[in-house]
Amino acid sequence: MTTPEVWPAAVSARGWGWRHAGRSRPAVSGLDLEISPGERVLLLGLSGAGKSTLLHALAGVLGDSGAPGVGDAADADETGALLIDGAAPRAQRGRAGLMQQDPETQVVLSRLGDDVAFGAENLAVPPAEIWRRVAEALDDVGLAGLPLEHPTSALSGGQKQRLALAGILAMRPGLLLLDEPTANLDPAGVLEVRDAVGRCLDKTGATLVVVEHRVAVWKDLVDRIVVLQPGSATESAVLLDGPPDRVLEQARDMLIAAGVWVPGHVPATRARAAGGAPGAATAGGLLLAAEKLAVSRERPRRAGLLKGFGKVPPVPVQAGITAQVRAGEALTITGPNGSGKSTFALTLAGLLPPAAGTVSATTDLSKGAGIDPHTWKAQQLIARIGTVFQEPEHQFVTGRVLDELMFGPRQLGRGEERVDELLERLRLRELVDANPYTLSGGEKRRLSVATVLAAHPQVLVLDEPTFGQDANTWAELASFLSELLDAGTAVVSVTHDAEFSQVLGGHELRLGAPQPELPGRTSPGVAAP
Repeated sequence: MTTPEVWPAAVSARGWGWRHAGRSRPAVSGLDLEISPGERVLLLGLSGAGKSTLLHALAGVLGDSGAPGVGDAADADETGALLIDGAAPRAQRGRAGLMQQDPETQVVLSRLGDDVAFGAENLAVPPAEIWRRVAEALDDVGLAGLPLEHPTSALSGGQKQRLALAGILAMRPGLLLLDEPTANLDPAGVLEVRDAVGRCLDKTGATLVVVEHRVAVWKDLVDRIVVLQPGSATESAVLLDGPPDRVLEQARDMLIAAGVWVPGHVPATRARAAGGAPGAATAGGLLLAAEKLAVSRERPRRAGLLKGFGKVPPVPVQAGITAQVRAGEALTITGPNGSGKSTFALTLAGLLPPAAGTVSATTDLSKGAGIDPHTWKAQQLIARIGTVFQEPEHQFVTGRVLDELMFGPRQLGRGEERVDELLERLRLRELVDANPYTLSGGEKRRLSVATVLAAHPQVLVLDEPTFGQDANTWAELASFLSELLDAGTAVVSVTHDAEFSQVLGGHELRLGAPQPELPGRTSPGVAAP
């Protein structure tokens, strides 16, 4: 039964389209769509079909980008009409709650409880009601075990994703907009978030529009599946529309061809070559080794007067990790959210100093740069170890896709000849003049991978590389990495994607849940074949 403070929203699109600033083709064109109050819709489609653009428009924030060089409000082009309850979304802010693809961009306050309360405070909800909602929302997303004073900077990417959802739930929106809300979560976290959304909808009756490449998780929660196709002046933006079972059964082959992750189907990928490719670097040669490694994103701090102003070491999120990175082999880092997977990967890549223990490069990798990757200069590092961050925007340094790809090779004085191949293989050819910050989440991820590959490093460190990818692009990326492995490149990936890990093969390093801060207690990673 719908609670009094939540009124389910109706959505109407009539010939609606949007072209981002600086882009020749529209992200969405000719969209005709009606969503009734309380309806639950799963939005599918190829990466770049305009799914995230539609969600941002419904939230009333399209054109508000603050990215460098992005002037959507001045140079973008909107056609047709997009309405919530008969009015433009910009006039209805507060009616919709949007969870974006990158939860990092939605963390606004330093303490967990304050961050969840922020949206409700801006809607002038009474203080007593705010904190009741905060407690309820944190419980719904599985973060109730953390104190309200817990620093948001100490949360993992997956935990921040759940924090963003909690802030939306506390606002009690009539329209819930979720942009790949489970992409960065471990399997248990995926079910937690999906079930939390289901409980919220059952209590409030709110309308739901969720974008997700993986259909199986949401199929039983939604009433309807709408499949979008890339914007075109001659074809409808809606490729398919109907009840989940009917759409999946009657149009299975069409959905697979369109890159939708249909339940039970895993796209074909290139098989690893036995023994590596001819002329490859020596397969199995040691490049990097971690010994009794402890990792943390904290920095050492000064103790107070009573302790003599000495340095206090950071508290590690993981300790006692031993791992090896070898040429032509894959190392997959797995474990629950918050276990320090990304922190370990950044430490292994030389971007964070070890809290304890060592990361050592062999002479085959260091080539005179020194044994400790964290002491290498930037040019030395990118030529040897390339890192793809969990948040793609954190590594963009130019205002144009082609310039982004050329940046590394130009710094190194080599590698520009590879850019053309990367544009083709990672489906970025038509985006060369686009601003990286206007790309879809999946396109940003592909660009971030391509910029690292352009420098041709011996070791690739990838944090959630398949996040936001449709099935076709996923298969292309997995096959490309398989080729690099056979050619002697070492690939280290942080992922919850079991199919991706299976394609690459190699070894798994599973990190356990972080341990309580007790003297001498560690949670070592365990490598498995």
